[in-house]
Amino acid sequence: MKESRPSNTFRGLPLTSEQDSEIRHYIHIKERSGTPWDTPELAAMLADMLDPPELAAEERQSIDDSMRAEHATAREDADAELLSPESGQHAT
Repeated sequence: MKESRPSNTFRGLPLTSEQDSEIRHYIHIKERSGTPWDTPELAAMLADMLDPPELAAEERQSIDDSMRAEHATAREDADAELLSPESGQHAT
């Protein structure tokens, strides 16, 4: 796969290859439909790609809490499986 560099991406912007592909696809679709492609929508896409919005502190906390709960459940399930008589193993 070709490495993305500002010299070979859309308007020289520091985009990943996936982002560059998404932009070029958007332009292709707009050109095929005969509509202008240099739109506020494209500008917003580029702005999000170059400076993605930060998660609010409460959203980050909610995600962290959810991940902790999932990890705890997974540990409990693994411990229960190890201790179950069907597993053929016994707790020491």
